[in-house]
Amino acid sequence: MTALAGLLAQILNGIQYGLLLFLISSGLTLIFGVMGVINLAHGSLFMIGAYLAYVIASVTGSLWLALPAAILGGVLFGALLERGLFRRFRAREHLDQVLLTFALILLFEEARAALLDNQFHSVPVPAILDFSVPVIGGFAYSAYRLAVLVICLGVAGLMVLFVERTKIGSAIRAAAEKPEMVDLLGIDAGRIHTLVFAAGTALAMLAGALAAPLQSVYPGMGDGFLILSFIVVVIGGLGSIAGAFWSALLIGLIDTLGKAYVPQAAGIAVCALMAVVLLWRPTGLFSRA
Repeated sequence: MTALAGLLAQILNGIQYGLLLFLISSGLTLIFGVMGVINLAHGSLFMIGAYLAYVIASVTGSLWLALPAAILGGVLFGALLERGLFRRFRAREHLDQVLLTFALILLFEEARAALLDNQFHSVPVPAILDFSVPVIGGFAYSAYRLAVLVICLGVAGLMVLFVERTKIGSAIRAAAEKPEMVDLLGIDAGRIHTLVFAAGTALAMLAGALAAPLQSVYPGMGDGFLILSFIVVVIGGLGSIAGAFWSALLIGLIDTLGKAYVPQAAGIAVCALMAVVLLWRPTGLFSRA
């Protein structure tokens, strides 16, 4: 592979990685922005989606069944978590929320170990996408990675349309920007919170299901994604879908290209970017003043 082909491959990998980060961080930024809840267990939801894909693919031989299962399961599981736990902690101090979500991480890990095991597992790429697509010259790129890229872009487009063009989306934006106005406008804040948390959970689990064939499925696999997702939220701005999208792409490219060409400085570059944004614009690049 020539240097140009290698660079193009890493750029495509970075975009695809950034779009997966967007699926996770968009839910995280809405939950944090609308509910004011610090959900450290968001990375565990990504892991649950990946393990769900592994189980369904192992039983049925089809990854495609895992994608709608991750979405529907995420909606139901997220609604259950919000109504059963997070609603009770929304008005509590952030330390209480951190302790709650840390306890959930431990519970999810223990449940995973009891139901499955602590081994690394692989999920095969769907046979229909198990080939490479010629791009330029002699360079070809994985069809499945391109499919993940397209799916993530489609989900991002649907999210923007929903948040920007619907009444419910307007209520979500109002709750993210001015939470105190929700009750004054007669909006049922409880339903908005349940919807946001359910959607955020579904997006995280969908990202895990899509990522399962791209990497091994293993315990704690969501930890790294959680850290980067918080960085995306800080850079993009709290509650901003557009901010989550562009900052996720930026972080995905920096992280991927850094690990490929300057592995010693990849993590430093991401953290340095976050520090600069915090010093220059503490509310995020895409937040409203």
